Amino acid sequence: MKKFSTQVLGVALGMILAMTVSAQPLELAKDAPDKYIVVKGDTLWDISGRFLQKPWRWPEIWQLNREQISNPHLIYPGDIVYLDKSGSSPRLRLGKAVGSSTATTTAQTDERVERATPAVRSEPVGPAPIPTINAQAIEPFLSRPLIVNAAELAKHPRIIATQDGRVYLGRGDIAYVRGVADDSVAEWHLYRNATPIFDPDTRKPIAWEAEFVGTAKLERLGDPSTFRITGTTGEVGPGDRLMPADRSIVLTYAPHPPQSAVKGRIVSVYRGVSQAARNSVVALNLGTSNGLEVGNVLAIGEHGRVVADREAKQMIQLPGEQIGHLLVFRVFDNISYGLIMGSSRDVSIGDDVFNP
Repeated sequence: MKKFSTQVLGVALGMILAMTVSAQPLELAKDAPDKYIVVKGDTLWDISGRFLQKPWRWPEIWQLNREQISNPHLIYPGDIVYLDKSGSSPRLRLGKAVGSSTATTTAQTDERVERATPAVRSEPVGPAPIPTINAQAIEPFLSRPLIVNAAELAKHPRIIATQDGRVYLGRGDIAYVRGVADDSVAEWHLYRNATPIFDPDTRKPIAWEAEFVGTAKLERLGDPSTFRITGTTGEVGPGDRLMPADRSIVLTYAPHPPQSAVKGRIVSVYRGVSQAARNSVVALNLGTSNGLEVGNVLAIGEHGRVVADREAKQMIQLPGEQIGHLLVFRVFDNISYGLIMGSSRDVSIGDDVFNP
């Protein structure tokens, strides 16, 4: 039997519990198709959105068991997704094109349809499986520590000079670094000094975020040590800090609502812009201390404006309208990162997040 990490299994169990306590029937999307042929670039979220009004409930319409939830890479380009409404609740089934060795013929249709629930392919050959969400949008956040203690960051090695006195470094350039203790680490990540993230209500810093700006490789140990810049995503220069490069964290994302009521705010949009849209990464003023975990789906609502009731001589906050959803993919103590899965308008810093 395939073994799964405790963290992933915990996410799966939380999702199962949330499904158990939820009595809301699945609502099909308007004009949901009878079938859909999977193409490269699709995600499980997008495909389920063709069939469901709430695509984050895709594990329910697939009727997945615990093992399948733990590894939801279920379908591949060219597969056919069928909507089955014959039972008490709609479900999706996976089919193959004519000629597939895994398809079985049925009396109800001339097409060859696989009647088993979606299953994990342990050794796929050919195209890569369809991911749950847009992996490229969050990959930089999975292996690079973003939320740091400012004092701890100051203890890491720093660039003190650049090749030929250049202001900024690019790929292939040389940087001179102090603070490297040994040569046991070859690959390093480069970070800009951490900046505070402020709570929109209290205006007090709730976390410190270090911006990832590139990668480097140790070429010669010394004081200073010599590093070769292997890639950049921003300006790299003196004062930037180095951290050992961690291996990418591989997690699966079984979408599920939080197990308790949560309410928070969007506190930043990555790269310092003020507004975000689909596939943008945002930070929330919620974390493990609030019961949040990887895989939680949250609704996004515009933060209601405060207006004056002139007759009553009062200031009234208008109710905010729901504008989208996000999926939490990385969680720290009091802050987390989420990927916006869809929105009816631009999402702004200060917008609300809450149970879907």
